[in-house]
Amino acid sequence: MQSIRKAVIPAAGRGTRFLPATKTIPKEMLTVVDKPIIQYVVEETVDSGFTDVIFVTRERENIIENHFNHNEKLAKLLAKQPGKDLLKDVTHLSQMISMSSVVQSKPLGLGHAIQLTEPFLEGEPFGVLLGDEIIISDVPCMRQLIKVYETYGTSVVAVQKVDEHLVSNYGVILAEPVGKKEDRVLRVTDMVEKPSREAAPSNLAIVGRYILTPTVFHALKDLSPGMGGEI
Repeated sequence: MQSIRKAVIPAAGRGTRFLPATKTIPKEMLTVVDKPIIQYVVEETVDSGFTDVIFVTRERENIIENHFNHNEKLAKLLAKQPGKDLLKDVTHLSQMISMSSVVQSKPLGLGHAIQLTEPFLEGEPFGVLLGDEIIISDVPCMRQLIKVYETYGTSVVAVQKVDEHLVSNYGVILAEPVGKKEDRVLRVTDMVEKPSREAAPSNLAIVGRYILTPTVFHALKDLSPGMGGEI
């Protein structure tokens, strides 16, 4: 079984629900407490043992990449200030994991974004972390998914229980238990994107963390665009 080394972070969404804040910056760069959302996500990849990450970004934007790159002028400025090494909070991540990016020039959906990363992944299983979702836990969410992958050797998706009136905001799964209940592992038998409350197969919602095997690319090539022209 191949180990999981590479992670994809899609960050090419238009962020229309956060306008006007996202008119000039990606929603992934919006700040939560003292750092942008995307930094929490990259920290999770590092804490989960990934060695490489590729961002899928919007056309003509390199804001995310620049956030993690070393800034010599800023480094010299902060070096003159006593106390906390503020620059280290960002740049140390780029020293711990290899970063690259690919541009999604048109908003053709998450499936299309993942398709763009196929050459980078070189036939390996990989992780996907949505760039606008923060998940905080004692054991990083992606590390938990990797453990499940290593046990079952198949794609894995993270889910959580949500209130029934919220199911239309998520992809929702139908699933059956696998092994012991305390393992919290389920076998997915069906998946519905943003169902109505009445049509939802359960209240188990997908929360933006995946382990995918290379077979996903065969499936994506056979898919026709759905609602909004997205894959």
